[in-house]
Amino acid sequence: MQKVILTGASGFAGSHILEHLLENTDWYIYCIASWKHKGTPERIFESEYYQKHKDRVEVITHDLVSPFTEQTKNKFKGLYVSEGIDYIINIASESHVDRSIEEPVPFVKNNVDLVLTMLELARELKPKKFLQFSTDEVYGVAPEGVNHKEWASIHPSNPYSASKAAQEAIAYSYWRTYGVPVIITNTMNLFGERQDSEKYVAQLIKKINNGDTVTVHGREGYIGSRYYLHARNMADAVQYIMENVEVNLFDDQDNTVIPRFNIVGDIELDNLTLAKKVADIMGKELKYELVDFHATRPGHDRRYALDGTKLKETGWTAPLSFEDSLKKSIDWTLSHPEWM
Repeated sequence: MQKVILTGASGFAGSHILEHLLENTDWYIYCIASWKHKGTPERIFESEYYQKHKDRVEVITHDLVSPFTEQTKNKFKGLYVSEGIDYIINIASESHVDRSIEEPVPFVKNNVDLVLTMLELARELKPKKFLQFSTDEVYGVAPEGVNHKEWASIHPSNPYSASKAAQEAIAYSYWRTYGVPVIITNTMNLFGERQDSEKYVAQLIKKINNGDTVTVHGREGYIGSRYYLHARNMADAVQYIMENVEVNLFDDQDNTVIPRFNIVGDIELDNLTLAKKVADIMGKELKYELVDFHATRPGHDRRYALDGTKLKETGWTAPLSFEDSLKKSIDWTLSHPEWM
């Protein structure tokens, strides 16, 4: 049985990873959650997978902006057992771009402080692998016809993406300086069950269901686009990477770098087409207005795109198609209106 620390398990992405690992592995999972940000107890404790496998989960309440002191360590003795921790999967982060623009300083500080806390913990616990979860947005805008490959140049456009780029850089430095076995993943836009309605797909479901007007960034013939990915596909990729990717140590003789993988959806859609798809599945009318990119969100990039070839060439394939996963997410949300 592998022992795993999963941060952000009460958030949207982390809760899907927790469910997927409980369903598909026998791993014992320590979930660290602060409950202060967008994490909610319901995402963990109301999950059928948690109810079925709660003997393999220990939830630890701790705000990761604060280091693990001797006092806090005494409360979480399970983290320091002699058998050690096999994997750390660091998902926790503030992730809403608009909030990062409105209040950049606490937003960036939160994301930088929490990665330092987890990397310091990794120095002490010495896991076999440390996965740092990141975003497509660190690469900045992707021109038409360009899908960023791993290790493309970093050009973050807003405080959120800058904070994620900072997390990557700090993790890289701990790999180089201290030998922490870091892997980086960069993931395209996620959607799925239990997503906060500040995110685009969840917002579409809520607004279309209520008959409200949907805001679409862009102008006629020039609409923003993304590769959308169901969170369970992302979770499957994370499990695959943890089980199959070896972490190399730094060697200045052969210019080694951290293993890094893009996790990408299978279809690129502009945001108006996606809104129309959601409305069609719901059987509702779509009311929308086009809004200039930068008028509502400074630093907005029209297009993000990653190249997912590298991960696929290792043998990973997404278990759910985009069409099936979008319908699944919409049907679930409509049957659980409390999440809207």
